[in-house]
Amino acid sequence: MGASMPKQYLPLRGQPIAMYSLQMFAGMPEVGELVVVCDPSYRDLFQEYYDALPRRPPLLFALPGAERQDSVFNGLQVARSSAALVAVHDTARPLVTPEDAAKCMLDGQKVGAAVLGVPVKPTIKEVDARGRVVRTLNRSNLWEVQTPQVIRPQLLQQGFELVRQQKLAVTDDVSIIETMGKPVQITAGSYTNIKVTTPDDMSVAEGFLDERDAAELQKKRAAAVAAAAS
Repeated sequence: MGASMPKQYLPLRGQPIAMYSLQMFAGMPEVGELVVVCDPSYRDLFQEYYDALPRRPPLLFALPGAERQDSVFNGLQVARSSAALVAVHDTARPLVTPEDAAKCMLDGQKVGAAVLGVPVKPTIKEVDARGRVVRTLNRSNLWEVQTPQVIRPQLLQQGFELVRQQKLAVTDDVSIIETMGKPVQITAGSYTNIKVTTPDDMSVAEGFLDERDAAELQKKRAAAVAAAAS
């Protein structure tokens, strides 16, 4: 976004984007540990916001790698071995809800691997190297994947071993599981769970937060009226 720092640390309504995810996951009773993969220069920032949280699962840090899959691998090595699931989340997605994350965790527990996603809305066309349209893809079968991506840690570890042996490059975490021929469940998420990568995305995220705050205020007012009536 033309900024001098990584996008996940830019302020969104006065708070670094990444801290929204930290706060959300820390507040979930399903989460027993937080592993933050970041440059060491940003650890104090995470620690500052973590210390102010009402619920504080153990917080651990891992070093980032050259590629996304390397960063996830490093985080997995730090996570406790007794964890039933690992939920990998992109902190540039500040608007994921605990309800959607919990649904994805439940699917991950049942199937072994799950990822939040939404049905694709626009028409998608496959093109060749010359930019010529090859075909129009069946939109009803296409989903845009999001995060978190929830995987059993033993399964993810096996996947990493296969990826390293075959020197594969994968673009997301559940692709590692797909490479093994194992099932991955798509959990229906929300279109508001956007990835903030451009200034326009920042404006959209602010709008979604305003809508969320307005809905929450309306709920509180309705509850107050109901309490007064009773």
